[in-house]
Amino acid sequence: MPIKYVDFYEVNYTAERLPGCKLWGAYVAIYAPSSNPMHRVNLLRKRRVSADHQFTTEADAMAEAGEAAVKLVERRQRRYVFHP
Repeated sequence: MPIKYVDFYEVNYTAERLPGCKLWGAYVAIYAPSSNPMHRVNLLRKRRVSADHQFTTEADAMAEAGEAAVKLVERRQRRYVFHP
């Protein structure tokens, strides 16, 4: 599973073959660090992104998952902005 780091968020994204067909789905999970270095906080469990779209190749699904992961992190950062 490929991993991207956006600020302190760890973003896991992958493509998985959909059951019952030869098409692919894009999946994303987002984690944040915790106070215990042996653990991480699961902010977004692995879920399918672009659920209404099925991809014909694994590479297309991986590309969409990577783009969706960055968008999800950016949206979360805008929502939880710290203003001193």
